[in-house]
Amino acid sequence: MNTATELRNKLRSIDHRGYPAYKELRGQYQFGDYILSIDHVQGDPFASPSRLSVRVEREKAKFPAEYYDTPVKRITLQDHLTRLFAGQVAGGSFQAKGSGKSGLLAVSRCGQQVLERTAMRIQDGGLLLRFEAGFPANGRSINAGELEKMLFHILPECVHRSLYYANIDRERLRNAIELCEDQQAVRDSLEPMGLCAFIADGSILPRESGISEKPMKNAVPFRSPESLRVVMETPHRGRIEGMGIPKGITLFAGGGYHGKTTILQAVQNGVYNHIGGDGRELVITDATAFKLRAEDGRSITGVDISPFIANLPNRKDTTRFSTEDASGSTSQAANLMEALESGSRLLLIDEDTSAANFMVRDDLMAQVIAPGEEPITPFIDRVRAMYEDLGVSSMIVAGSSGAFFHVADTVIQMKEYVPVDITERAKQTARLYAEAGAGRQSGGAAGTRSGAAETQSGAAGTPSGAAETQSGEAEIRSSEAGTRSGRGGFPAYCRDRRPLPDMALRREERIKIRAMGTGEISLNKDGVELRYLEQLKDAEQSTALAYLLKYAQLNLMDGQKSIAQIGELLEKQLDARGLESLFERGDVSAQLARPRKQEILACINRYRRLRMNEK
Repeated sequence: MNTATELRNKLRSIDHRGYPAYKELRGQYQFGDYILSIDHVQGDPFASPSRLSVRVEREKAKFPAEYYDTPVKRITLQDHLTRLFAGQVAGGSFQAKGSGKSGLLAVSRCGQQVLERTAMRIQDGGLLLRFEAGFPANGRSINAGELEKMLFHILPECVHRSLYYANIDRERLRNAIELCEDQQAVRDSLEPMGLCAFIADGSILPRESGISEKPMKNAVPFRSPESLRVVMETPHRGRIEGMGIPKGITLFAGGGYHGKTTILQAVQNGVYNHIGGDGRELVITDATAFKLRAEDGRSITGVDISPFIANLPNRKDTTRFSTEDASGSTSQAANLMEALESGSRLLLIDEDTSAANFMVRDDLMAQVIAPGEEPITPFIDRVRAMYEDLGVSSMIVAGSSGAFFHVADTVIQMKEYVPVDITERAKQTARLYAEAGAGRQSGGAAGTRSGAAETQSGAAGTPSGAAETQSGEAEIRSSEAGTRSGRGGFPAYCRDRRPLPDMALRREERIKIRAMGTGEISLNKDGVELRYLEQLKDAEQSTALAYLLKYAQLNLMDGQKSIAQIGELLEKQLDARGLESLFERGDVSAQLARPRKQEILACINRYRRLRMNEK
């Protein structure tokens, strides 16, 4: 291994040469108690920054072994150290001068969520930190003196202040580790307690603004209604109280601007652990929860949407439905079926982002448009069977339709950001409304049939059996009402979608990957729109999705493995070897964050070149 002195000598020997001479610096260098590795050198000062890494052996870093003896604690420690290093390099970045990105020092910018990242890994007996640096230049000539300042003065200070246990705020680290253990304890308690989510009393759910993840100042602290209050046992905070949301069908109702969407957003983000001070640290959700919505224009490939949409006028097969330009209802149906395929046990739905005709079909419409003329079986008619037959719960935000009162197990009214359990009142009111409606319908139908009979007696060519037809339609409507009340199982559907490899992609010598925030990624020129995947929280997750899609296309898709099997294989690989396993060479991107299986499969499903084995 080279020494730091040898690096200094190399630097001085290439001073003022053309920028490409920086590539001679690639390699590893011993800097006292850590190793600096120059992994990739940028082509010119205006290109993407160079990629470097620092490795510190565990016996030198001296972090307690109990801080990384489980995956969740290891990820939390990695997250904490990345934040510490980011705070240090923020002050050292651009102290070295030059053209383009000269002097840049940067590492992953962590948000409110605690995510596994390639920026920091604790493995193989040491800590490995990956970061970026802009190698200084004057124009396009090497400025070795400025890079020497970065590598020999600024960087060592940042490393020693953030990657050594003796030099950091130990209490802050201990608090972060203890918080993650408490969060994990709550998440582990959900299933045995029959819950799909928990919101601790005192949580701050509203955010600072629509573009900020930070908590709103002076917001109303969350407080559970007594009827839904549960107690959680945690290893460090002890007993904590809050609202337990039971499995089944939960409806959030209430007036506009009273907090319905706010609580749903907190729950959908509860699939991740959060840092202290976020306000949602103890908002914990089933890790498989998926936010379901309409997504006009998305690509769908071979999805069985027949439980919700069948008998289309063009006789298009909905058991293997494909389209380049989905409607609101077909996209939401496909999103739901794909969520089931990914193993989601909880669906989160806001009526504001849903297709109205997918969610409900009111009785008047059902009377005017005969059931046989409507290809959509609305979500409300399947939601009960989905829970009872498949074990999939639903949380629904509805402010304009009371139809879900009939099928909900729990009804929570949000009133000035305070939850109120109104289940009993809502169910009683729904029963009275249904009884009154049945009476009105019976009286109105009798009058209509009487008038219809008089009209028919004088109408030439009118079938004499109209009264019988109306009677049959009344029976159909009665059957529909029975479906809404919970009768009928969830239909059988195809779960065996086996994607074919994209041979054109496999023939490419070089596949260019791009990520545009959390909204879109592309492989070469083929874009994948992600902006409706609301549980993607970090641009580095999107970048990781691009690499995962590429890896799946080149290595896993063979026309034999199902989408679900591919998801399982990717999960096992990431658990065992991390995101680094996606790279054939050691030149690992420093800016990837791990997405969930739900988003991985959602990304694959939105790839417009996706094709299925129909045999």
